[in-house]
Order: sequence, then C-alpha cells, then structure tokens
Amino acid sequence: MWSREKECVKVMKQMKVSQLAVVLGMGLIMVACDGGGGGEGPIVPPPQAPAEWADKHMPAAWWTDAAKLEEGRKLYVGETNPDVNCGSCHGKDGKPAKAGARDFRVSERMNLYSDSVWAWRIADGVPNTKMKGWKSKLSEDDVWKLVLFERSFALAGKRWDAETKSWVDAAGTSAAPAPAGT
Repeated sequence: MWSREKECVKVMKQMKVSQLAVVLGMGLIMVACDGGGGGEGPIVPPPQAPAEWADKHMPAAWWTDAAKLEEGRKLYVGETNPDVNCGSCHGKDGKPAKAGARDFRVSERMNLYSDSVWAWRIADGVPNTKMKGWKSKLSEDDVWKLVLFERSFALAGKRWDAETKSWVDAAGTSAAPAPAGT
C-alpha cells in the first residue's frame, strides 16, 4: 500500500508541474502578444498643446489629399529623409517595433489626440520618453504630412474638427465653408 501512495504522490507532482508549465506558457504568450491591451497603460487624454501649437491645424484640403498622404507615408518610413524613420520605432504598420512607442492602431487612444497635439508631439517630442522632437529635421508641412499618415492607422477617413474638438468623417464634411448668400 505504501508504494501505491508514493506512486499517487509522484503522479500528482507531475500533474502540478504540467499545470504550472501550461500557466507559465499562457503567461508568456500573453506578454508576447501584448496581452491585448496595447501595452501602453490606461487610456487617458494627452496634455493640451502649448500656445505655440494650440491654434495650428492641418491644412483643410489635405485631409482627403491622396498625394499628401503618400508624402506622409514616405516620410514615416524614411524614404524622403533617411534621418527620420518613424516606422523604426512605431512599426511600419503602426504596431510598435520598440518598447514604449505609441501604438497608432489603438483608436480609443488616438481619438483623444487633436491634430495640433499630434503635430506638437512630433515636432517637440514627448518628455520623459524616448520620443524626441523632430522639428530640426522636418518642416512644419512635413510634420502635418506625418500626422495625416499616422492618423490613417486608427482614424482613416477622419479629420479633426477644431470647432467641435472631435474627429469627424472627412469625406462627409466640407473643408471650406459655403459661400455667403447661397
């Protein structure tokens, strides 16, 4: 009877080791796959743009301009300026390639960034992170082209409406007000 009890204890230990291995394996898979949460912490609004950027916005006609979007893509991947390659950190598809980089595919987070905040972050960087400012390497137009392209990962077809302070359908709204008297 004693050997039977030893055998049962041995089998139970092996089962616990197997169960532990499965739990650890699942944990590693969750970490490798970002756990589905984007790995960026809680979604909170970014700080407001400083006065220098607060009233600046994307040129209205650019929101639906395919040529400007393509120029933004070329900037993003380093084709236009090899010193600027956003995709090396943020990933060619908006999924971060480096720890700490913003995931541009998370619409719940990116929806909180006005176009001016987004441009300000590109130009001046993000304090206490590895995201440095790029205004010494980019013109202001190039910064806006990057905003245009980066927003396409989570907010494709949207434009920032400064009046309502929200992202709206770019195709369904006019970039210019209707002429008076019509």
